[in-house]
Amino acid sequence: MNNVRTVSDTKRDFYSHHTRPINSIYRRVVDELLVEMHLLHVNVDFVYDSIYALGVVTTFDRFMQGYQPETDRDSIFRAICQAIGSSPEQYRHDAEWVKGAVAGQSLEQFRGLFENLESAVGQEGLRGALAAIATRKPFKYNRSFGIGLYTLVESIDPEILKETEKRNELFGFLGEQLKISVDKLQKDVDLYRSNLEKFAQAQAVIQDILVADRKKREAREKAVQAAEAVVAPSAETSSPATDSPAE
Repeated sequence: MNNVRTVSDTKRDFYSHHTRPINSIYRRVVDELLVEMHLLHVNVDFVYDSIYALGVVTTFDRFMQGYQPETDRDSIFRAICQAIGSSPEQYRHDAEWVKGAVAGQSLEQFRGLFENLESAVGQEGLRGALAAIATRKPFKYNRSFGIGLYTLVESIDPEILKETEKRNELFGFLGEQLKISVDKLQKDVDLYRSNLEKFAQAQAVIQDILVADRKKREAREKAVQAAEAVVAPSAETSSPATDSPAE
């Protein structure tokens, strides 16, 4: 019997954990991330790692900026992780760990982590984790992993990402050392950068829409309150008149 969970199962689980409606502007972000994570977790070749976790966390945090109500963002991320049988604490902990592992490094030191990875098999720390990825057969590459690598580079030297030639050379090197498709990695990096630019441009529009929606709600509430004030009789008019005593 095939007991592999379906996308519908995962979505149903998600909405059992997060019961509030999702703002339509951000629904696509949530759906795409949820489906991508589901498909990876039911794939027999997929193995969770901290770089993938960083990509997931970065994607969610960046593309859910400005979500209202803000308090729902944590609930949505928690529900996504729980729906695939994981926990938000694990994702955020591992994302912080891998960023911390390269904190303060130069780009040259970062590149050095990826050299001669076969000799680092079994080691602890980030270099050992990279060696496990490079020697895993098969390794299930995915977009979130690519975004995780991009985020690590961004945390070390964001300027190099602005120069196409240097950026392509760097990610070509990283892909070759990890034995993953350089073409897929570079395409995912370019798409991610393009989406970030589009998102930045859309943020002002999104904020305008959210402000307009809030003003409409406030106007409706005021109209309801005004109508109730007119309909509800005052204490004076509602009290019965008393007869004058007979003389």
